[in-house]
Amino acid sequence: MGRAGWPAAAGVVIAMLWPPSADADDAKRVEEIVQGKCFICHGMDGESSSPAFPRLAGQNAGYVARQLADYKSGRRRSSTMQPMVEDLGPADFAALGAFFASRPTHAHPVEDPGLAEVGRGVFLRGNPDSGVAACATCHGPNAHGSDALPRLAGQHPQYTETQLRQFNRRSRTNDNDVMHAIASRLTEPEMRAVAAYLSGLK
Repeated sequence: MGRAGWPAAAGVVIAMLWPPSADADDAKRVEEIVQGKCFICHGMDGESSSPAFPRLAGQNAGYVARQLADYKSGRRRSSTMQPMVEDLGPADFAALGAFFASRPTHAHPVEDPGLAEVGRGVFLRGNPDSGVAACATCHGPNAHGSDALPRLAGQHPQYTETQLRQFNRRSRTNDNDVMHAIASRLTEPEMRAVAAYLSGLK
């Protein structure tokens, strides 16, 4: 399909994907936003194919809405995302959060099962020797997070690694206080291992 045909196809897919109980006006607005802004990078149902962009399928609604608000305010900086949200408001953020939270998640193969097994240990138990807390303490044993914390299960490993490095350097400009303290104690191999483990969870 050529690029010119994308908007019409996007509208059809959104209509099929949006929860039947959703408000019709919200569904219409989300259709406009997703086909105009989101789907090229994140996919129609939040299942982005590029590791440069996070998978949003199944992501917690409140977390999505807060990140979008932080992009708009500049609290979280991104030259890609800030222009995308500058004309959106809180109702849009909430509707997008609800939409992506409702998308089905998918199982993804782990590229290095041995590395992922090491990551499983760090995620569930941390590293007492270096003071790394168990990731599961906040993100849950299945890495599904909460309305305030991100779902990490099934995320692109490269994206997870990038975020951990940004927290370590404090170049991630929101959610830094707790995460910097953790990421600064993780070694590069531990970051890769945890990211590999999380990528295989559903």
